[in-house]
This record gives sequence, C-alpha cells and structure tokens, in this order.
Amino acid sequence: MPLFETSEFTYSPSPYVPFRDKAVLERMRQIARGDFENHPNPRLSVRVVKEFDVWFTFMMDIFFRIKEAAEAGRRLVLILPQPWPLYAKVAWMINRSRINCRNLYTFNMDEYADEHGHIAPESWPYGFTHALKKYFYSQLDPALRPPEEQMIGLTNANLADYGKRLSDLGGADICYMGPGWTGHVAFVEPDAPETPQDLEEFKKMGPCVVSLSPFTLAQNSLHGSFGAAGDLAAVPPKAATIGPAQVLEAKHRMGFYCIGVHGTTTSWQKLIARLSLFGPVTPRVPDSIIQLKTSEALVSEAIAEKITVDWDKGY
Repeated sequence: MPLFETSEFTYSPSPYVPFRDKAVLERMRQIARGDFENHPNPRLSVRVVKEFDVWFTFMMDIFFRIKEAAEAGRRLVLILPQPWPLYAKVAWMINRSRINCRNLYTFNMDEYADEHGHIAPESWPYGFTHALKKYFYSQLDPALRPPEEQMIGLTNANLADYGKRLSDLGGADICYMGPGWTGHVAFVEPDAPETPQDLEEFKKMGPCVVSLSPFTLAQNSLHGSFGAAGDLAAVPPKAATIGPAQVLEAKHRMGFYCIGVHGTTTSWQKLIARLSLFGPVTPRVPDSIIQLKTSEALVSEAIAEKITVDWDKGY
C-alpha cells in the first residue's frame, strides 16, 4: 500500500495539488539518500552535502566565476535567485581580492507584482531588485562595481525585452535555481493560467507576469521578509519572472534543494526535490526541466533522507 493509505482508506490527491499521479508520487516517496548519490541521468550531477555546504558552494561558485571571468577579461552573465544577505559575503570577498567587476552582468530571476500586473519598483524594500542593490551592489567597492545598468531586475519597462537582453549577451553563463513548494521554476507555477501545459510550448515560455499559487503564498509567508508568521495577505498575488526558455538557454544550471523550516529538518521541499530530479519532465513540475540540460544539483542531507512517518513529531 502507499505510504499514507491503508486498505481501509484510500483517496486521490486534492484537485488543488498540481501533480497528482499517485503511482509516481509513491515512487518518489521511496527515494532514499543512495538514490540521489547514484542519479541515473548523465547530464545531472547530484551531490548530497550538509546544508551549510549547499550555501557555501553557492556563494563560492558565484565568487570564483566572477574572479575567473575578470582574470580572463571576459563577460560573465548570471541569473540570480532571491538576493539574500549571503550576497554581501560575495561582495566582501570581491572587495578583499580587488576583483574588477566591470564585465559582470546579473539578471534577477523574478520580482513581485500586484494584482494588476504592476511590478514592484526597486524602491520597495521587500522586493528582489531592492535586495540585490542593498546586499550586493552597494556592498561592492565603487572602484570595483560594474555599471549599475548591468545589475538588471524585472520592471514594467523592460519585461517585454528581458529575454532578448539575455539572448543578446549569449544567454546566461549559469542560472542558479531551486523549486518552490509547487515545483515552480523562478515563479513559473505549474497550474497558473499563464503556464502552457504542452511541454514543447512550456520550454519556449519567456518572461511574463504570472499568478502565484496559494501554496507559494503559504511558502513565502514563512520567509523572514514577510514576518515568518504565515501572513498570507502580506505576500503579493503575482510576480514577474523569467521563463523556462531562459533557464534552458543558460550554458549551465545549478539547483539547490535544501530549504527547511528555520533550521529544522522539517521541509516543504523534500517531496518536490524528488519530483524535480527523478520524476517526469513536465509543466506540472516546472523545475523538472533541470533534467534536460547539463546541470548540477546540491541536495542537503535532510532533504535526501527517506520520507518516513514520524508519530512523535505530530503537528
């Protein structure tokens, strides 16, 4: 029998759940740490590491890509996820090493929008462009900074050309990514009205404003920026986002599967990490496109542990 059913009581997933194939879901629940460490896809390098090492690798990968590109005198284009204070540590290392970032271009992965599709301005203190400028750009020594127009966030003015701007630079050298509770990639939700359900059309989807899933509102209401209080109404209802086309256009992808609830082993990412890395490639799990191109996935030990029932933990 499936993990959460008995012979006396069986049921189908709620229609609100984006991916509902019971056989696949049960197979995902059985994936253990050893399966991650012996992933069968030759395009996908998967490593299981301590949670600290996931974020350390993320930080150091950004730093060394910037350093190596600067030393070679070549352009570097990054697609960056939500800019956390971690980026300030990258800026500190750049300043300490005196690395000139004049050839660095960064594109934010996404940005919040209101119910009418108006994208949050850079001045909004809870937005991602604001955070990028606060934690990264402003922390760089002015003598080492790239021109500010090379630190690019999504706006109403540039949304229509956002994908073209990336393509004109040859696409991103790397896209850093990781799934939300729904399996969204960037903010592309599996069941949003804006998301194509045909895989080939989905792969061509570019930057646009999308409706956020109620599951994403719940996930983000636990973020410190929104008070970590479950305040669903604090999270904006829509977002501007890059599309799968920009993820797949990038020369490389690095996915992170490590997010727990405030340092505990409880995680909304444990099942969706398995669907992303082992399940079918489908718009119902947008992050699953990481399987299609050369990519690296870092999975924390807590996420890699097999899903089991824990009666002692209860609620």
